[in-house]
Amino acid sequence: MDNFSFYNPTQIEFGAGKEQGIGQILAHHGIKKVLLTYGSERIKRDGLFATVSNSLQQQGIAFVECGGIVSNPVLSKVREGIALAREHQVEAVLSVGGGSVLDSSKAIAAGTPYAGDVWDLFIGTGQIEAALPIFAILTLAATGSEMNNGAVVTNEETQQKFAINSVHTFPKVSIVNPALMQTVSRDYLVYSAADIIAHSIEGYFTASVQPKIQSRLVESVISTVIETTEALLADPTNYAARAEFAWASTLALNGITYAGTSGFSYPNHMIEHSLSALFNVPHGAGLSVVMPAWMKWYCARNPAQFERFAQQVFGLKTAEEGIAALERWFDKIGTPTRLSQLGITEAQLPNTIENVLSHAHWFGLAELYTRDAVTRILRKAL
Repeated sequence: MDNFSFYNPTQIEFGAGKEQGIGQILAHHGIKKVLLTYGSERIKRDGLFATVSNSLQQQGIAFVECGGIVSNPVLSKVREGIALAREHQVEAVLSVGGGSVLDSSKAIAAGTPYAGDVWDLFIGTGQIEAALPIFAILTLAATGSEMNNGAVVTNEETQQKFAINSVHTFPKVSIVNPALMQTVSRDYLVYSAADIIAHSIEGYFTASVQPKIQSRLVESVISTVIETTEALLADPTNYAARAEFAWASTLALNGITYAGTSGFSYPNHMIEHSLSALFNVPHGAGLSVVMPAWMKWYCARNPAQFERFAQQVFGLKTAEEGIAALERWFDKIGTPTRLSQLGITEAQLPNTIENVLSHAHWFGLAELYTRDAVTRILRKAL
């Protein structure tokens, strides 16, 4: 087990009805005005917006709306949010939605006090030295953004999908009420399952130091996702399954499963970011296509861990059997496993490969993921 420092200052408020106390939480932190970010008008139709706004008003907290955040969050909306935050001199950002809303909120929070353009923070020409306090109410479990400091945004002009992270971009408090996730569509449930599994396997398979206790934690997360996804497909109102699914999502990327692990990378995310940036495919759907293809290409580099995955998660013996089992499960639940299912053709591969290569250095993977390697992986996904 490698040396590590673990730091996660986010307070999680988990359970039914927790969103009703958001006003008290913000008041406790001395907040008087917030930028309220959200995606579609669904939160107004289902009553969540009214619950939140009433709670804020009861505490004398004013809010400015910033809606319309899309599922692959874009830079233009982040810039719009920053302009609103500055104009109205808000003191914090309150995200009500899924990971895309929260990622946008983190970027807005970091970009508001920054003197330059917020994209500087993504490409490394600027540094995050401060951010507005961030609070969140989750309506979708997938990204783990509720308890980490990362945020991913796509620059529509350059077709680059990059991330930021900073000690300043951890949410102060995140409310996770599984009941608010009950209306998530079937498609986004299965895409979310793939997203959580992708967060879990990146370190599990690529780390040069991978403690057994961390492998066991990852396997538990993945097994929980498989079990609860099937339960929710059978009965979307199953609160117990929804709760375990949501907590698995948080655990997959809050730092716990990576403590003591080192020498790992995020190749599946590197490749998928190009699919999202170029074709606007749902992130989880892109990952469920990339993962089996990447695993087939990479497994010979770490055969013992792939065999362990097959044995511990699926009760099988060989690496190849484990990969095939995961791919079959993705097919079973209805998340894509082929580029063609995303509408991506072989003729579009060259441009996709170029996009992956253009940010491989940003992921620190340019040496291993050459043109030939990326081509081989994507061809396995056709």
